[in-house]
Amino acid sequence: MIKKIIELLKIKREEWLAAIVAAIVFITLQAFVIIRYIDVFTQTGRGYWSVFVKNFYISGFDPITYTVITHWGANYNVYRHPLLAFFIYPLSMLNEWLTDVTGINLVQFITAVPWLVCAFYSFIFLYRIFREIIKTSRLDATLLSALYFSFAYVMISLVVPDHFGISMFLLLLTIYLSGRKMQQGKTFKIWQTVLLFFFTAGVTLSNGIKIFIYALFTNGKKFFSIKNILFAVLLPSILIWIFARWEYHNYALPKERAAKESKKKKNEEKRKKDFIAFADTTSIKDSAKMRAAFNAEIKKKAIAKYKADRKKPWNEHKGKPMGKGEFTSWTDKSTSRIETAIENLFGESIQLHKDHLLEDTLRERPVIVKYNWAINYIVEAIVVLLFLAGIWFGRRSRFLWMCLAGFAFDMVIHMGLGFGINEVYIMGAHWLFVMPIAMAFLVKATEGKRLSTYLRALILLLSLYLWIYNGTLFIDFLI
Repeated sequence: MIKKIIELLKIKREEWLAAIVAAIVFITLQAFVIIRYIDVFTQTGRGYWSVFVKNFYISGFDPITYTVITHWGANYNVYRHPLLAFFIYPLSMLNEWLTDVTGINLVQFITAVPWLVCAFYSFIFLYRIFREIIKTSRLDATLLSALYFSFAYVMISLVVPDHFGISMFLLLLTIYLSGRKMQQGKTFKIWQTVLLFFFTAGVTLSNGIKIFIYALFTNGKKFFSIKNILFAVLLPSILIWIFARWEYHNYALPKERAAKESKKKKNEEKRKKDFIAFADTTSIKDSAKMRAAFNAEIKKKAIAKYKADRKKPWNEHKGKPMGKGEFTSWTDKSTSRIETAIENLFGESIQLHKDHLLEDTLRERPVIVKYNWAINYIVEAIVVLLFLAGIWFGRRSRFLWMCLAGFAFDMVIHMGLGFGINEVYIMGAHWLFVMPIAMAFLVKATEGKRLSTYLRALILLLSLYLWIYNGTLFIDFLI
């Protein structure tokens, strides 16, 4: 087992040059993020949650990981990330010890290490998917890998303290392992499926479904054996859901109740002060009439505040949900799917918009932002067309259909149900890798033909353009 893990993580001779370049790029980008916030985030003895949340600002990414590592708690949404806080617990203990020793909060550096490892091996596994599974040349594998990591929200997800970089690593690892097993005519054992599900769903619950999708395509009919369904699918799903409910009732619910009680107490105290101030200034002498007039004034202000809040970005940009339930309230049926697909799904995910650069839709960024230059739409169209052409040339590949099935699941969640649709590009690291994987089948089909030279040149130009365009905008934003 350990020997196989070492073999899996070992960098092969042909990978060294590309791997070193990738590592340098990832470390450089991470350094810019750290430097931007180092003066504030290394301080100790302050209200950490407010310090991190109020000061960290890169699109809609959250700095919750910084808060968890600095002062451990189940601060993530327990239904979306049921085990993430517990995975990070050792890092929190390390940070606590280092803070005591050094007198400064080293949370940014401690977070950066595992995030960089995930970024590095995401590159390695994607490169191996091209080389070993799809069987492209070294040059094509390098070009396609470079193209993928030039995508805006892949580049950014790798270096922000949110969970997307970890999820991408786990998904690419599983896809690579699935491809190898397909080649070897092997299947996932029950314990392997459970282990991959445990880590992937523990970080992002919805991605656990993709593990089952990948296992289905890998195992074929054997996936539906009673033993596999019971112990590899149903049992781990039930257990992780039970754990999420336990976590909610023991960690999240007490905080919610305490917050409500605190808010209620503050509102009552404010109401008393406001009434005293009202009584001192009003000409009404009758106590009952005074109370009635005060209540009418309070109601008037509450209605005005409600109307004002409805116009604020964190409310206005959410869209209209499909229901008011615990989970249906996360959906969105009103946001335009066509505009979202053009400007966000295949737009912002791949190319940053210069207007409202890396702003948050819950603060001030409009949900739909248009590009100022036609070249942005031309590049987007080329990328999408290469993606579609890749699907056509890879249409007979079970491996590609496995990847596309995972992609389809994301599209149902985001573009169908509307979960997170107002900032769908944030989730790009969960599905963008399917695009270059599909393109690899187009590249493979043209090998040895004159078209291959033109196609390589096009991919190289796209990659250079996106690295310069996105990289310049991202670094300018950070400095």
